Amino acid sequence: QVQLVESVGGLVQPGGSLRLSCAASVNNFAIWTMDWYRQAPGKQRELVASIESGRSPNYADSVKGRFTISRDNAKKTVFLQMNSLKPEDTAVYYCNAHFTRYNYWGQGTQVTVSS
Repeated sequence: QVQLVESVGGLVQPGGSLRLSCAASVNNFAIWTMDWYRQAPGKQRELVASIESGRSPNYADSVKGRFTISRDNAKKTVFLQMNSLKPEDTAVYYCNAHFTRYNYWGQGTQVTVSS
C-alpha cells in the first residue's frame, strides 16, 4: 500500500511563504507523476501543480509565478514552495501520486493565509 505523508501546513500572513513536502512510500518513485491539489471550503478540489520526472512542471494560472513544485527522486519527496501567499490560497492541500491506473492521496494539510 502506498502512503503519502505531507508536512504540517500552518498559518501564514499575506505575502508570506510556506514550503510543503510530501514523502512517498513507493518503489521507483521517479516514474510517478506527483501533483499538489487544494480544496477551499465550499469549493471543488483543484489541481495546483504537477511534476513528472524530466519534464517541466505545470501550474494552475492562479499560482503561476508564486508557487514552485519540485521533486527529489532519491528522497522520494515532492515539494511545493509557496511565495507571495494570498488569503485566497487558504485551503487544505493534498499530495497526489499517480501512474497508469494507480492513484493515491495524502491526508491533506491545512494552509491558512490570514493577518
